[in-house]
Amino acid sequence: MAIFCFSLTSFSKIPKPTFPRASILTPPAISPKPHLKFNPIFKPSTLSLFLPIQKNPKTHLRTRFESHICCLFTGIVEEVGEIKQLGIAEDGGFDMRIAAKTVLEGVNLGDSIAVNGTCLTVAEFDTQLSEFTVGLAPETLRKTSLIELGPGSLVNLERAVQPTSRMGGHFVQGHVDGTGEIVSKEPEGDSLWIKVKTGKELLKYIVPKGFIAVDGTSLTVVDVFDDEECFNFMLVAYTQEKVVIPLKNVGQKVNLEVDILGKYVERLLSSGFVDSIKSS
Repeated sequence: MAIFCFSLTSFSKIPKPTFPRASILTPPAISPKPHLKFNPIFKPSTLSLFLPIQKNPKTHLRTRFESHICCLFTGIVEEVGEIKQLGIAEDGGFDMRIAAKTVLEGVNLGDSIAVNGTCLTVAEFDTQLSEFTVGLAPETLRKTSLIELGPGSLVNLERAVQPTSRMGGHFVQGHVDGTGEIVSKEPEGDSLWIKVKTGKELLKYIVPKGFIAVDGTSLTVVDVFDDEECFNFMLVAYTQEKVVIPLKNVGQKVNLEVDILGKYVERLLSSGFVDSIKSS
């Protein structure tokens, strides 16, 4: 701030101290956003998950995955995609490239997409070629039926829900609990009965008229056959046209995710929670 000294005859201005002027940096021009996006595969530090996304000013491409704490699906399949490539990647991982259109609308690197009910992370996508790539962990291959897929196989696809999405099915986490085997397919009118066999460890959570996700499709269980370790459900004509389950043959596997509410109830009962309430 300038300071002035006044006298009866004149006034003088104390000169304002001068400081070096800060140089103004002009940001580099950013090229238009390309259709092709990729993410270099590497193992980031755990701490880097809490850092903001960094972008390359020249290419406007993200340089690492976004951190997703959790995601949620509804079991309402958005489209059926086709496997283009499935195998070992250059870095030694296991990648799967899928052709799709609907789920690529508004997609970003690090987004979650359920592939046959398995929550997977988008590692690369190309909107011009209408395809995206996801990585598969060894545990995912052991736990799911994805290992049976190959080029040309069709898969159910669904993006994670947003806060404004309608809940058309039920709460599906994309965490496959195990697999089941199709033991029978019987048509009735334009509908299709499908019977699936699974282990007792999953069957205990499956109840008549309850929810279950089969290859990521939200379905209602009709009957449970404990002696056969099986359950069945029915697909109406519309659903048969929108999902991959009718295309599978007897003897093929399907991914199963049971209703999470049953697990919570079991956990509370086994922990003595109910007894603690009674005694209080």
